[in-house]
Amino acid sequence: MPDLTALVLSCTLSPSPAPSSTELLSGQLLEALAEHGVTGSTVRVVDHDVKPGVEADMGDGDAWPAIRRQVLAADIVVLATPTWMGQHSSVAQRVLERLDAELGESDDEGRLLTYGKVGLVVVVGNEDGAHHICAVAYQGMNDVGFTIPANGCTFWNGEAMTGTDYRDLDETPEQTASATRTAAANAAHLARALRQSPYPAS
Repeated sequence: MPDLTALVLSCTLSPSPAPSSTELLSGQLLEALAEHGVTGSTVRVVDHDVKPGVEADMGDGDAWPAIRRQVLAADIVVLATPTWMGQHSSVAQRVLERLDAELGESDDEGRLLTYGKVGLVVVVGNEDGAHHICAVAYQGMNDVGFTIPANGCTFWNGEAMTGTDYRDLDETPEQTASATRTAAANAAHLARALRQSPYPAS
């Protein structure tokens, strides 16, 4: 029986119902997580009115508080982003900025509410940049309390200056499939370890 939950924050620039390579690869990650007893769901962030800012609630009409509740309910949070100009998407940057508010929240023992939660990263694009994007995302998520497992990302970068998207491929490259399997296995293992042995009081 599944005993862990995962939430993908899909930071594609394409609103629903447009097809998305970012969601395709993150969906494959959720399938791999399911093999380790993890149930998953996805929020396509661009479909929601997430206001700019660094507070947990930016006021009337802000969609982030509802998304934040899902983040805090999950054991594993996946930041999934396309690559644009070698960088993560503007939507992913907004998510990182909104997560900054977690630095001001703590439990009765002084720990951030994100302690004990595992962070993963998914990157797609037809140009280089995945390692840079992962590094930025790792640091941002870790800064606000997430724990990053070994090999905590999966990505696909196609040939630069071409128009091929991940969703255009006839099959998943084995290197990407292997990275997906490893990230899922390590994330589930780490999430269970943190549940059994939480971080000490701060």
